[in-house]
Amino acid sequence: MKEFSKEVYLKWYEEMTMWRRFEDKCRSLYLKQKIRGFLHLYNGQEAIPAGFTHAMDMSKDSMITAYRCHILPMAMGVDPKRILAELCGKATGTSKGMGGSMHIFSKEHRFYGGHGIVGGQIPLGAGIAFADKYFDRKAVNICFMGDGAVRQGSFHETFNMAMNWKLPVVFVCENNGYAMGTSVKRTANHEDIYKLGLGYEMPCLPIDAMDPEKVAEAAYEAIERARRGEGPTFIEARTYRYRGHSMSDAEPYRTKEEVAQHKLEDPIEIVKHRILENNWASEQDLEAIDEKSRAFVEECVEFMENSPFPELSQVYDFVYSTPDYPFINKLENN
Repeated sequence: MKEFSKEVYLKWYEEMTMWRRFEDKCRSLYLKQKIRGFLHLYNGQEAIPAGFTHAMDMSKDSMITAYRCHILPMAMGVDPKRILAELCGKATGTSKGMGGSMHIFSKEHRFYGGHGIVGGQIPLGAGIAFADKYFDRKAVNICFMGDGAVRQGSFHETFNMAMNWKLPVVFVCENNGYAMGTSVKRTANHEDIYKLGLGYEMPCLPIDAMDPEKVAEAAYEAIERARRGEGPTFIEARTYRYRGHSMSDAEPYRTKEEVAQHKLEDPIEIVKHRILENNWASEQDLEAIDEKSRAFVEECVEFMENSPFPELSQVYDFVYSTPDYPFINKLENN
C-alpha cells in the first residue's frame, strides 16, 4: 500500500475539510429550500472515504452505498459542483437533476449510487463484483451500508452467495451508532455487528473509522484479499455522525454532551494533529487550505445557482429504455 506520506496527509486534510464544508453548505441550502426532499449529511465520517480511496485501485475498483451519498462520490473523483447541482435539481447535476440527494451516480467514476431502499445496495454490490469476476477485471467493489441495513434479509442472502462464489467485494458497515434514531443496542441481542460475518465464515473485523490510517490499513488488506480471488471481507467501520439522520431529525435519542464527547475524536482534527506533529505544515499553511476549501464550496454554489432546471419535456427521458414506450404514447394521445 502507498505510504502515509506528507503529501497524503495534506491531500486528506484538504479533501476532508472541503467535504465537511460542503455538507455544512448543503444544510444551509436545505434551510433556504434550495434543496428539497431528504438530506442525509456525512459530518464526522470523513475518515472512511479518505482511507478507502487510499487503499483502492482508483483505475478500476468501484463503490456503491445507501442514501448518505454526497461525499463518497467526491472521493471517487466526481465533480462536487455537479453533485451540488444534482442536490438542487439542476440540469447540470450528475443525473441531470432527476435523482436528487439520495441518488448520486457516476458510471465514469464507477460510483453506482446512492440508493434510498435500506439495504437495497447490498445485493447490487455483490452483483457488480460478480460481473468483475466473470469478466476477469481484477477489480473490487466496495459496498457500504448503515448499521440499520444489517437487519435486512438481503444482507444475509448476499453474504451467503458472496462467500459461496468468492466474489471480489468488501462489505463495509458504517456503524455511526444509530439506525435513524435507534441505537444498535436496542435492535439486536449483540452490539458487535462485524460478528455477523462469522456465520458465513467470512473474514470480519471492527475498525476505528475516525482515523483514516486505520481505515486504509484494514481496507487494503480486505481489497487485496478480494483481488487475489479469496472472496469478501466484512468490515464494521465504527464512526459517528455529528448531524441527525436527516434534516428532519430533532435528535431526541441522544444528548448534546454525547455528540460533544465524540467530537473529541474528530477525524479532521486527527489528521491536522499528525501534520503539525510531523512538521509537514504550519498552522498558517492549514488555515490557507481551510480558506481554499471555503472558496471552492462557494464556487460550487455559484455553479449551481447559474445552472438551469431540467426542461419539463425531459420528464420521461430517463425512465423508460425505449422512446416509443406505449405508456408515453397513451399520455401524449390523451
